[in-house]
Amino acid sequence: MTVHDPRVLVARAHALDAADPLRAVRDRFVLDDVVYLDGNSLGALPRAVPARMAEVIAEEWGRLRIRGWTEAGWDTAPERIGDRLGPLLGAAPGQLVVGDSTSVNLFKVLVGAVRLAPPGRDEILLDGSTFPTDRYIAASAARLTGRTLRVLPPAGIAEAAGPRTAAALVNHVDYRTGELADLPGITEAVRGAGGRTVWDLCHSAGALPVELDANGVDFAVGCGYKYLNGGPGAPAFCYLRAEYLDRFDSPLPGWWSHRDPFAMADEHLPHPTVRRARVGTPDVLSMLAFEAALDVWDGVEIAAVRAKSLALTDFFLECVAALLPEGAVDSLTPRAHARRGSQIALRHPEARRLTAALGDRGVVGDFRPPDVLRLGFTPLYTGFAEVVRAATALADEVAG
Repeated sequence: MTVHDPRVLVARAHALDAADPLRAVRDRFVLDDVVYLDGNSLGALPRAVPARMAEVIAEEWGRLRIRGWTEAGWDTAPERIGDRLGPLLGAAPGQLVVGDSTSVNLFKVLVGAVRLAPPGRDEILLDGSTFPTDRYIAASAARLTGRTLRVLPPAGIAEAAGPRTAAALVNHVDYRTGELADLPGITEAVRGAGGRTVWDLCHSAGALPVELDANGVDFAVGCGYKYLNGGPGAPAFCYLRAEYLDRFDSPLPGWWSHRDPFAMADEHLPHPTVRRARVGTPDVLSMLAFEAALDVWDGVEIAAVRAKSLALTDFFLECVAALLPEGAVDSLTPRAHARRGSQIALRHPEARRLTAALGDRGVVGDFRPPDVLRLGFTPLYTGFAEVVRAATALADEVAG
């Protein structure tokens, strides 16, 4: 392919930025001159968070102290923030709760899903390209519940679902390649076979529409610190479909999931709402930082975020094709929109060096062994001019 004059790409980028309906949202974040393409690992800091945390520490913790649980609403924060997430995930109120880590939530809902299965359903299906923690937890859940773990490519799970399927655990977006799984199709197939679905939304929540209710998803988990910008180690969330609220049997029945926590009863009686998915005392500071971070979504439609995500990744692939020699890098991320998340994964034998060199040039991505440069495009604060800067820097480093 003929190498394009970068000035032409810059001019196109400025035109795209000028027409971007989300361009004003960028001002809601603390950003500098760095091209930050690692929001799929840790989102940028929303401007509202520092002031809110200062208020929480000085006023709620400092003055109210123990009264903060009732007077400042700490007690109900996990469900309240869950309901704020609902519109981004296509979930009606009362089905999402925030708290614990993704790993803890995954263990809870996967074991809970298997416990709902009738006798004879002795298999857990697992997405073979899943994040390592998901694999470890699925193996532990299989041992704990006496099931067999069957590992398959994501595309093979729908066909494999059958009378032995208790549950299927699938990643919505592959953390390494950025490939988007067929959530509606896999969910329909597993449910049609009598099993239940558990979806890991870590790389899709806040980046694209999920529509949990409309697609019939049974259970889902996801983190708060990637595209949702909740901060380092932000609480995760879990989704329990409304039809399971009175039957979900958590393997971690803590006192905060009890219907009357302060009764201090010997027997655990689960709360009748989604609160039954809670365990112990929530991390209030991280919880409230996450809540403040969600202010950046005010007035933002997830469909607009998805449209910009696809436009950003399309434009980046176009810039790479124009500025780099043909075959210099290999994209692992599918080009078809229906199969792409909000990141681009490029394979290059010197990917580790390229990641470090780009960082030195103010373009922040990350590396995945053995040879993958992973770049995340967060539509709320990434612009098209930054895409050109990233592709130009990459072309210079590959040439060098």
